[in-house]
Amino acid sequence: MTMWFARRFLWSVAQRSQYAGNCGLFRRPQHRSLPELEPRYLQCTCCWRSRVPVAGFETLDAALSSTSAPCKEDNRPLDAYYTSEQRHAILQLLNTASSSELSVVKLLRGRKSLNIVEYRTKNGPFLNLESVVNVPLLKHKSAVTVFNSILNPVKKEQRKVRIQLAKFIRPEVDRSWLEDASSVVSIVCGTNKIAWAYVDRGMNVLDWQQVDCPNFLKGTYLASAYLNDVSAVVSILPSADFYIIEKSSISVQNTTLFPVMAHMRTVEAMMFALLEPRNTPPDTNIPPRVLNMMRVAVGRHFGLMVGESRTSGAQMVRQLMTESVTQKLPRINFPSEMLVKHRNSFQMGSRRGGEELCDALLQAVAFYELLSQSSS
Repeated sequence: MTMWFARRFLWSVAQRSQYAGNCGLFRRPQHRSLPELEPRYLQCTCCWRSRVPVAGFETLDAALSSTSAPCKEDNRPLDAYYTSEQRHAILQLLNTASSSELSVVKLLRGRKSLNIVEYRTKNGPFLNLESVVNVPLLKHKSAVTVFNSILNPVKKEQRKVRIQLAKFIRPEVDRSWLEDASSVVSIVCGTNKIAWAYVDRGMNVLDWQQVDCPNFLKGTYLASAYLNDVSAVVSILPSADFYIIEKSSISVQNTTLFPVMAHMRTVEAMMFALLEPRNTPPDTNIPPRVLNMMRVAVGRHFGLMVGESRTSGAQMVRQLMTESVTQKLPRINFPSEMLVKHRNSFQMGSRRGGEELCDALLQAVAFYELLSQSSS
């Protein structure tokens, strides 16, 4: 028994001697080797410009210890990495493009493009590339990505989506009738008000207002009370070639919203009855004056959809109002008195209830723009 323990001890000592090697993250046999590891990189925590190469696991400790001191490899400003022509091209875009034009650049979609416009409005144009990092949400790494994207834009295959009129206009009408229209009144009905935007084919806002309807969703929902409110609105609507009424997207299966859906359908039917000329002969050459426009189509046109739900269009309307003053060729033109009247109607936290006003304007803009796209 003693001899067995002695042999066992000597065998274990011999085995340990085979595994004597350099200390590292792992110990491995001298007569065996791990497969070659692909080069990996660690981002330097002191400097955004450099990366630390790590050849394998056994050198990881040494690589980390070598970077414990602050990195002094490169402290040059951003401008030093680009030629004068490249700097000019980058600054030209950042100093002149609108937020919508900036949003097509990589990393500039959303709040960052608005931050650039707000910063240069407050502080003047960017004089150099290094000053761009003063913009909120645009630090060195993000700024470099933006600069490179401006110089080398990614060419994506643009799929031309031809939107048929039948997909967003009801009832179906001949496109030539719509193209010949000199003006439209876009109407949106809410739970307690009706708003409209009167826009001509030159994309000029001629009228834009809303009226409170005190009898909506009150009491026993008497038809006569509804008729009084709707008739009062129809009597002051401007004359136009077409009246575009928003088609709500409330689901019939959502029983909790059934009263709201019934209210919307009632107002919509009354608007159609009061605005459509009576005793019109059944002549196919006379188009209907009152049309429905799908709410979801307008939301998708302006990127307001989150899943199947549509978010507020207040920010988009504020942007259109700003572009009307700052750009030579804005998407839509507002009279100065109208801008003064509604300049505070769509601010965050405003209690003026401007959602119907926003939706009426966006529907008018989408009507003309979708019509132009479908005819091109």
